[in-house]
Order: sequence, then structure tokens, then C-alpha cells
Amino acid sequence: MGDQGSGRTAREAGWHVSRYNISAPAPDSDKTIIANLFKGVCSTYTPLECYLLSVLEELDEHHPILERFAERGIIADFDERAAVEAMGRAACTRTRMVGLTICPTMGCNFDCPYCFESHRISRMSPETQDGVIALAEKLVSVIRGDSMDVTWFGGEPLLMPDIIESLSARLRKLARENNLSYMARVVTNGYLLTPETEEILENAGVKYLQITLDGMGETHNKTRPLAGGGPTFDRIVSNIRRLRYPFYVDIRHNVHEGNKEEVEKLSAFVRELDRESAATLHYYPSVVSGNAASDERGSRLGLLCSSDASDIGIRHDASRFHKGKGHVCMAHTVYGVGIDDEGRLYKCWEDVDKPEHSFGHVKTWDPASPLETAENKDMLTAYLNTAAPVPDPECRECVWLPACSGGCPSRRLFAKRDCVAYKDQPEKYALALYERILEKAKKTEQE
Repeated sequence: MGDQGSGRTAREAGWHVSRYNISAPAPDSDKTIIANLFKGVCSTYTPLECYLLSVLEELDEHHPILERFAERGIIADFDERAAVEAMGRAACTRTRMVGLTICPTMGCNFDCPYCFESHRISRMSPETQDGVIALAEKLVSVIRGDSMDVTWFGGEPLLMPDIIESLSARLRKLARENNLSYMARVVTNGYLLTPETEEILENAGVKYLQITLDGMGETHNKTRPLAGGGPTFDRIVSNIRRLRYPFYVDIRHNVHEGNKEEVEKLSAFVRELDRESAATLHYYPSVVSGNAASDERGSRLGLLCSSDASDIGIRHDASRFHKGKGHVCMAHTVYGVGIDDEGRLYKCWEDVDKPEHSFGHVKTWDPASPLETAENKDMLTAYLNTAAPVPDPECRECVWLPACSGGCPSRRLFAKRDCVAYKDQPEKYALALYERILEKAKKTEQE
């Protein structure tokens, strides 16, 4: 099947079909959808193109189709798995960002049955706040980056707006003095989002909020009640509706057996709410599963979703389709840290209520000597070593490895491996990506 080229075949030149392709027949068409999870590209291919892909190794190395296939990642002339592993190693220290997740309190005014925290009553002391700033200064000096990213977490961080206000002023000053861009977000239940706290957040440089709604009205109130009991839905919605500043707000929907039928209704409600608020609202669903609280408490309350909820996860993940990175989150980087109210340091924000998972303290940990100054060296290295290459033969052979990078590090270490819910449904995921392509094309036509 060669021409007047070198005489070598594509196989002899080192080309092979990617190990990270998934495919599905395109609806109402003779084409085939092929998505490459390493490159993060999804396209459709004609029957002729699919035939050429099937006989790739016999083609002449200069066949013109090779360039198109390679550009879209469905063929490769290198070891893709080795590349995923290398990216995982590189992610450990490769960062231009000072990343801090700060918990001014571990207390909370809600009692959600799937929450992974115990919500002790607490408040970050002035001494610990000084330690936070001292650590931030060290991180800035070591990383020599270009940005600072702060997430206010808890507990419910808006229980302590004065701490957010005072620490933000000091962190922003540090960023300005070192020519760093500054971005901050707050993960909040939204109940305390008053005009006063909203103004504090605006002045503190907060641009993003995450607020959870577990469905409409009473459906939400069943799983997100006040501590001690009491509804919360109407007040949260009222707070969102009257926002005056242009925050970008993620409305998270924790999907479970009791509210999964309200996905479309809540999504439509959020779109309507977006038109009424000065903020920009975005709805996204997240299936309740995978942490000790949801597995234990949730099973008793019937919260955990059955397998049909994987359709929700497929649609959501398809909307965030990206090329393989080799790592999952800040837990795979040395310099991304979570800080609890007492100054203990963690790699995962789901650990901030578990002192036994802390690897160090703001007063003693030095990012210039991260392992030497860690109080729990094994905890630090255990997290970093969950980045690809993952020490799991099944993961290493899995087609999803570039997309999941081995899954949530915390769940891998302390619970069970966190595979994508649609692991055995690659065709469904490919179809969801195809639907996304059609939606984007339609939107472009309308514009």
C-alpha cells in the first residue's frame, strides 16, 4: 500500500494506533466517533478513514492520512503511557502558582449527612494566622511564580468573615509586592452570604463562589438542613438572587437517589436565577459517592446513587474534556497545601478534619526543604506517589489513565480506588463528547 516514498511502512517508522482511543458509531451517520484521551481530542471519521486506521501499520510512512491522525492523537510514534508517567512526575514540583486552601474554622452551621467532616467548634488564632502568612512568604520565595490562588474552605468559612478579611489583606499585599496575580474563591453553603459578607468578599479579592443546592425546596432541605434542624433553601436562593457583585458562582448539585430526578429542573432553575442575579451562575452535578461519610451515613439514608447515575457523571465530565495531565489536583504537587484552623498542613481538603493525615505545620514546614521539615514524611510522600505512575497494574493498563490519572489520591490511600463511574461504558462517553461537539457547533451557528 506504499507509494514512491521511503519504502518503510508506518509500523517500521514507529507509528501505532493509540492505546487511549475510545469510539462509538455516530448517530444517524456512517461515521465513527473516536476520542483520544491522551490528546483530549474528539472527532468523527469516515468509513475510509477507519479502514486506513485499521491497516495503519501497512501504510507507507509518508501516507498523507498519518499527519491528520497524529494531529488528533489517534496514532502515536512514542510510548504514551511513559509520557503520562513522566507528566505525573513533572507535576510534583512544576508550578508557577502559590496554592493555598485555608480553613478559618472547622465549625459549620449545617448538618449534611454526606459531609466528611465532624465540624468541631473552632476559630483560627492570630498566631496561626501569622503562621499562614509566614508560610505563604516561604512559598513565594521558593516557587518564584506568577500567581497566588487562595481557596477559603472549612467548615463554613463565612462563619469567620473577619479572618477572611484580615488574612486576605495580608496575602494580597504579599502578592502585589512580588508581582503575583491574585485569585480567591470561597466554598460556602451560601446561608450567610449577606450584603455585609458579600462586600467583605469583594474587598478581599474573591472572584469565585461555590454554593450547593441539593435539589428544589424541600428536596434540598432534607439533606442540607441547619445544624439542629431547619430549612435553608429559600434563604440561600434569596442570597444568590440579590448578589450585587459579579462573582462567578458554581452551583453544585450533590446528586443522590433522593434528588437525581431533579437534575433538569434544578439546572433550568439555575439558568433563571442567573438572569436575576448580578453574578454569573453555572450549574454542575456531582454524584454522591466515594468518601467515608457518604458510604457509611449515606447508605443508611439512601443517598448513594445507583449505577444509572453514571449518565449524569458522563455528561458533566464530557463538558470538561481535556488532554491528559498525569496528575489530579494539588495533592500531587509539593507546594499546594491545605491549612486547617490550627495550622496543620494537608495535601487534600477532604483531610482537613483528620489530624492523623496532616504532614506538617505552618510553624515548622519549610517548602525549601519539604521532606526534611515534614512532621509526617510518609504522609507527604504517599500522596505525591499516587500521581502517575500509579503503583497499580490495572490502572497502568486502563484506557482511562490519561483522563483520571489514577483517581482521587485521598480515596486511593484511605478508601478504595476511585474509578470513573462509566469505566465500562466508553461508547457512552464518546457519544456524550459527540453531543458536546454538536451543541458547540449549533451555538456557533446561532451566533
